[in-house]
Amino acid sequence: MNKPLFMHIVDRLSNEVQFFRQKKDGLGRLGLSTLQKCTAAIRVLAYGYALDAVDEYLRLGATTTRLCVENFVEAIIDLFGEQYLRRPTPDDLQRLLHIEELRGFPRKIGSIDCMNWEWKNCPTAWKGQYSRGSEKPTIVLETVVSYDLWIWQAFFGPPGPKAVLFAQCQEAARKDVERAFRVLQARFAIFKNPALSWDKVKIRKFMRACIILHNMIVENEREDYTQYDVSGFQQGEGSGSSHIDLTYSTDIPTNIANEMGVRTRIHDRQAHEQLKCDLVEHI
Repeated sequence: MNKPLFMHIVDRLSNEVQFFRQKKDGLGRLGLSTLQKCTAAIRVLAYGYALDAVDEYLRLGATTTRLCVENFVEAIIDLFGEQYLRRPTPDDLQRLLHIEELRGFPRKIGSIDCMNWEWKNCPTAWKGQYSRGSEKPTIVLETVVSYDLWIWQAFFGPPGPKAVLFAQCQEAARKDVERAFRVLQARFAIFKNPALSWDKVKIRKFMRACIILHNMIVENEREDYTQYDVSGFQQGEGSGSSHIDLTYSTDIPTNIANEMGVRTRIHDRQAHEQLKCDLVEHI
């Protein structure tokens, strides 16, 4: 991330999180600064450093660095999670629908895929739950990613000529989520190394905080990622038929009947095959 964005995070944490405020000891000497604590946390996440590797550069011991990382990820989730892990607004949905229609996939808002993060210190009793066809336990990150690499949702599951053409078009569109995974791992090398924590709650917080930071960087550098001029939603090859349904309310009370109905529709194999066949014919 660039310096202004990093300093924005440092300012918010210093003003709103007690742990990151610089304090004086009993002799009146100033302790670690907010900048030292935030830099230590970012270096551990971004470079995958061991906790004691920042001692020479930042003068922090392993125990203090661990506290910095844990408090940092919790603060990022608390302060920025509501904005950067939000549900798409009507404006967001209309923009995504328009761009995907220009790419040949009407009514599509993003690409979904999974990434596996090896869990080195997974407790023996849990290894069976987290092993999926491999000897090493892993935790799966499933995300929905739009064309500009924004992660909208995260969970921590012989062709004919027409089908071949459809697969080629779909492959190009699905590169969004593959590219997002590669960018996420490049920015936060902690995901390239096996997770060392014993606590899956902490691992989930690390992943959530890094996704929030990723979205903050995407928003800060959005012009560099966007391949389209979306300022005026110019008409392209698409028919412009993709519009959000404003009659649908996201404030519908959640109950078991609604949840089961939605789940049944999502898992309807016949509806899935029909939608896919229609999309193949469209392509």
